[in-house]
Amino acid sequence: MPEPKGEAAGLDLTGVSHRYGARLAVDNVSLKVARGEILGLLGPSGCGKSTTLRLAAGLEDLQQGEVRIGGEVMAGPGGSVPTEQRHVGMVFQDHALFPHLSVADNIAFGLGRLPAAERRQRAEYWAGRLGLAAHIDSYPHRLSGGEQQRVALARAMAPEPRVMLLDEPFSSLDSRLRDQIRDQTVEVLKQAGTATLLVTHDPEEAMRMGDRIAIMQAGRIEQVDSPDRVYAAPATPFVARFLSETNEIRLRVTAGGRVESPFGALPAGALPEGSEALLMFRPEALQERETGHGLALKVERATALGAYRRLEVSTGMLRFAARLPAGPLPPTGTVLHFGLNPDFCFVFPAA
Repeated sequence: MPEPKGEAAGLDLTGVSHRYGARLAVDNVSLKVARGEILGLLGPSGCGKSTTLRLAAGLEDLQQGEVRIGGEVMAGPGGSVPTEQRHVGMVFQDHALFPHLSVADNIAFGLGRLPAAERRQRAEYWAGRLGLAAHIDSYPHRLSGGEQQRVALARAMAPEPRVMLLDEPFSSLDSRLRDQIRDQTVEVLKQAGTATLLVTHDPEEAMRMGDRIAIMQAGRIEQVDSPDRVYAAPATPFVARFLSETNEIRLRVTAGGRVESPFGALPAGALPEGSEALLMFRPEALQERETGHGLALKVERATALGAYRRLEVSTGMLRFAARLPAGPLPPTGTVLHFGLNPDFCFVFPAA
């Protein structure tokens, strides 16, 4: 998926780098987020994603590169615009609500420039949009965690920001409530047409919410693409591993640009003949075949996981994880036959 054009970018980071002492936390990062787009910035803890968000917000002084919002330079060699003048909304894992203020006053907190009646009207509008109308005069301690998170989102949206910055905002919620709040947040952001940068370490969250996903490791962007592309065509082994469990076999490239796996030959892309390759495939790439077809594998362990079953199977020398549709669990020791779906297989140079 191509990047948004510069003139359409709500948020534009160009060549951004940042150090904490000797540690390079953000390394030459360039990202564009279009108006109305949600970009998920995904990576493990400590990879630099929250620092990137803080640089966009102006919460960290930019050391190198340029930050633009709505085409206007917010930070660069010529200086920096203060956070409060960047017209950004921010929601963090910690709701940071004011306990002594009502829901209405929390939502209206950033609207001090408006007359009191208009502040109240704006607060009531966003409370209604996010299902908080019945709690408009309540105080935060009377709200559930999900309701508090919606107040934080309403407070961030009320000033009509040009860019929304979300830093792990749903991680403290239970799984069912998290899904509900995620979907509601996407709907609100899309209807408002707000450019949104979502920082998360959860691949499911990034794929569920993001129009595009940027995968980050050790301060660098490894890949930026649509959720289906980063999953089906990872650019590096790190991206493949981070998005889901993988099976891996080291092989050597043979004549004709192929690798000979236990499941049969697979294309090796542009890897040269004789080079060592790493074949990676996701658990769903293993597909059960009729007896006598495919590779015979013994079930070492079987687990029911709701909509699917996870099997650990082996040849004796090699052990694989398989993901199959829900159904009866085969007993340990059962021999099943499997083929390999090449659409979920990736071949990389062996490191």
